[in-house]
Amino acid sequence: MSNIQNPYARETISLNGDWHYIIDPYETGFLTMFGAENTRGYHLNQTPSDHWASEYNFPDSPTLKVPGDWNTQVPELKWYEGTLWYYRPLPKIETTHKRTFIRFGAANYAAVVWVNGEEVVRHTGGFTPFEGEITDLLKPDGNFLVVKVDDQRLKNGVPALNTDWWNYGGITRDVLLVQTPTTFVRDYVCQLDPENNDLISGHVTVDGAVPGQTATLSIKELAIEAVITLGVGESKFSMQASPDRWTPDSPRRYTVEFRVEADTISDQIGFRSIKTDGENILLNGESIFLKGISSHEEALTEARRANSEADARAIFNEAKALGCNFVRLAHYTHNDFMTRVADELGILLWCKVPVYWGINWESTDVLNNARNQLTEMIERDRNCASVILWSVANETPVSEARTAFLSELVRTAKDLDPSRLVTAAMFMRPEKIEENGETIRTYTLDDPLAEQLDVMGCNQYLGWYYTKLEDIQGSRWYSAMNKPLIMSEFGAGAPKGRRGAPTERWTEDYQRSVYEEQLAMMQGIRFVRGLSPWIIKDFRTPKRPLPGIQDYFNRKGLVSEKGERKLAWETLADHYKKDLLTRDDPS
Repeated sequence: MSNIQNPYARETISLNGDWHYIIDPYETGFLTMFGAENTRGYHLNQTPSDHWASEYNFPDSPTLKVPGDWNTQVPELKWYEGTLWYYRPLPKIETTHKRTFIRFGAANYAAVVWVNGEEVVRHTGGFTPFEGEITDLLKPDGNFLVVKVDDQRLKNGVPALNTDWWNYGGITRDVLLVQTPTTFVRDYVCQLDPENNDLISGHVTVDGAVPGQTATLSIKELAIEAVITLGVGESKFSMQASPDRWTPDSPRRYTVEFRVEADTISDQIGFRSIKTDGENILLNGESIFLKGISSHEEALTEARRANSEADARAIFNEAKALGCNFVRLAHYTHNDFMTRVADELGILLWCKVPVYWGINWESTDVLNNARNQLTEMIERDRNCASVILWSVANETPVSEARTAFLSELVRTAKDLDPSRLVTAAMFMRPEKIEENGETIRTYTLDDPLAEQLDVMGCNQYLGWYYTKLEDIQGSRWYSAMNKPLIMSEFGAGAPKGRRGAPTERWTEDYQRSVYEEQLAMMQGIRFVRGLSPWIIKDFRTPKRPLPGIQDYFNRKGLVSEKGERKLAWETLADHYKKDLLTRDDPS
């Protein structure tokens, strides 16, 4: 069953704030000494005065802010990976004629939730929402919530053991109590029909409805008031309409309202089409160049998880100042505010799941995990006009098992949402050829996965990892796919304030040189239709220990971890002032 759509538009009680916590690296509160789940574990919220065997006490334990990661709130937890327990009492909740659900925006990575000692839900995946109904578990007063979160990296996890970002542990997004009538709209999709843009189509799913019952769809600005006859599960609808199209320059949205019995839910939805035509990306039927930047889910001026609307606005305002109409949200599903604020501001988005590097391609369980995270992402965000690309992978080595695994994810994305494009960030195949006594570097996009994709993505670091600065120009790029390419990553590292010659690595000057050479090169690639350089800001990662330069930060940001702009920022901003659909003649 899908999560409740658009929970922030419903009657909610925020559970954000101070939560008591207990660190439990041996999972003493979850397992017996012999490894079985402990029926008298921490989830019962006992104290030594309640039971002679209790050796913990939540109310006397210290507190953490929720939402928030534990790594940046408590110095001793900076490097901690493992289990941590959260506890808080619940406020008094009115339940008459209401159903009550608890909703987590995300908890990294595996979570178990109990209310009043009774298990509510288990969830795997650190970046997508989950919920459970608690209506029948609530007492008139004295209710409490216990959550176990384990952020250990796993060989058979998604992502797997090795990532190039900080493994922020904890309840990293909002926690809400969501209340609904007995019969309510659980899910809905409303968008331009991908096969006929003169139609608005979609479906609605109603909890507690009887087949033959009706719901009403209202879009007053379009004079739509339609009755939908409900069946079991999804009930489809379609109607003629001519809405103004949502674009980055004019992100027009309409108030879409669904009603059934005592329940009313409204949303702000933009209507637009996104397709490809050969090597072109078409937004509302017109070719567009995606002037973008990549972003991790870190706050713009702090080294912590971004988790608020203010954080989202800061990131997107910086992207718009760069001249961006597009942001690649890497390398996992970002929070609700990112997609909702992008809808409002007119930012096109690439959204993805953390299928990254060393995934176990042979495992059915891993595939199901990845497919579930993809499903949760798409179901959450498929009403957002800003989202134009679902990405199924980043930097995965070619093999038959890998391509079969990712092809399954592509099929899942297209089944759940045929109105958007599917992509992945792949590698190119480099070669050197001799021509008239000169060595020419060539790069070919022939990953077999590309045959399944609508748009190709390519991560390349010419001038940083693979070649010298002087080798960027003269590079030749080839593809026989007849598909558009987004150059999804390129760049160079430099800490803010470190200066030197244009050819001196780890300086802002060298970073700017790489951007200048890269941008000039890509003007000559016929099929490039978008850029998302790596990355908007410096971000935490355990893979970057170089002292005095990286200090456990990836320094490829155009701004520092404090939000200070580097020299290359202006280089990219100047480039984005150009008409990039006019390609240089590579001949």
